[in-house]
Amino acid sequence: MRERIREKFGELFQRFVPLGFKLEHLDEQWEYTEEPHVIRRQAILKKYPEVKKLMGYDPTTAVIVSLEVIFQIIMCYLLHSASWVTIVVLGYVISATLNHSLGSAIHEIGHNLAFGHKHPLWNRALGMLANLPMVIPMSVTYKKYHADHHRYLGHDTIDVDIPTVIESYLFRHPLTKILWLFLHPVIHGLRPYFKNPIPVITLEIVNFICQVVFDIVVFYFFGMRSFMYLLTGTMFGLGFHPLAGHFISEHYLFTKGQATHSYYGPLNPILFNVGYHVEHHDFPYIPFTKLPELKRIASEFYDPLPYHTSWVKVLWDFIFDKDLGPQARGIGYLPQGVTEDDIIKKTTKDTKRNGKED
Repeated sequence: MRERIREKFGELFQRFVPLGFKLEHLDEQWEYTEEPHVIRRQAILKKYPEVKKLMGYDPTTAVIVSLEVIFQIIMCYLLHSASWVTIVVLGYVISATLNHSLGSAIHEIGHNLAFGHKHPLWNRALGMLANLPMVIPMSVTYKKYHADHHRYLGHDTIDVDIPTVIESYLFRHPLTKILWLFLHPVIHGLRPYFKNPIPVITLEIVNFICQVVFDIVVFYFFGMRSFMYLLTGTMFGLGFHPLAGHFISEHYLFTKGQATHSYYGPLNPILFNVGYHVEHHDFPYIPFTKLPELKRIASEFYDPLPYHTSWVKVLWDFIFDKDLGPQARGIGYLPQGVTEDDIIKKTTKDTKRNGKED
């Protein structure tokens, strides 16, 4: 099977290694040539040029975002005097689900897939609207760094989606991995400023001001409980929550070497089909409503690949499988024709040789 996949999709897509493996072999040769979906994209377009017709935008995103934001504001009104237990429970069940959905909308909008590339400011404005119930300003900043995630997927410095070296060493025990998941919104939000800081742009300041004004309005008119309903929704939804399994499922090496995995399960509609992640990285300018059609048209490029069907199982495996954790995030590329086994064998020989010399 692996040979068939390699023949179809090219070697590059199958040459990712865990971050931890690279850190243990820094003296080896590492190459970064291009992001791994380039070859797949070219092969698919060559065989199915009609895929280009799927590219574009879909204003449906704006409708969904508007309805979710209105719903969250109504919930703030209804919960202004609710008990703290109610706030926490509904924060995890409802607010976390909706705020994560809005976060996925920000991802979709970040690719200008709501109003198209001819109207970038319309997309930025919609992204700021989607950001409002999430309490913390992040829409414009997310777009800025996410572009590099696509352009340099697997580059352990520029792709800030990849955990830091400290994370890869500190969070390897099941209990510490659970802690990492709870802290994920904070860690993921601060990581770019330590790994690859990019100067603040004007729209980020606008995003910040709009968000602060909204937060003050919610706090003033609805009170602390409603404000915490929104905040806990963001912290839970992007942290230790079933929907947050997609953060792990996408680029962690559940299958040896495979740079990206898709998820085909019932939760995709809630998160704007973000589970179609191989498809999305192959064609980031196809809107979420048409990703299933891309998979149907080019099924031979997608059906043979390993995929996930449960984000809950992804989280379970991430926590309890000793080989998984932040250190298992897919990273870099091995030189053409070199495998992990080649490096391990070479390291073993060098160790034995040095042992004899000593």
